Amino acid sequence: MLLLLRAVAILEGISYLALFAVTMPLKYMADLPVPNKYTGYAHGVLFIAYMVLVLVVGIYKKWGFKQLAILLLAAFLPFATFYADKKYLSEGTALETAS
Repeated sequence: MLLLLRAVAILEGISYLALFAVTMPLKYMADLPVPNKYTGYAHGVLFIAYMVLVLVVGIYKKWGFKQLAILLLAAFLPFATFYADKKYLSEGTALETAS
C-alpha cells in the first residue's frame, strides 16, 4: 500500500506542475482550454486518491497527527509531494521505521 501511495504522490505532483506550468498558460495565453480541462480532471482524481491513501496508510501504520498533517498539506504546495515522498515515504525513513 505504501508503494501505491508513493506512486500516487509522484503522479499528483507531476499533474499539479503540469496544470500550472503548462496547461494554464496554454489556456490563457494561447486560448487552448482543452488541455487544461483534462489535466485538471486527472489532477483532481489524483489529488483525491492521494488524500484518501494518506489517511488509509496513516491509520494502518499508526502515524501521528503531525506526520499526517504534513503529508496532507503536501498536496496543496507545488513540489511538496516530491519532498514528502523523499523525506517521509521512501524506504528507511522515520515514518517507515516507526511503524
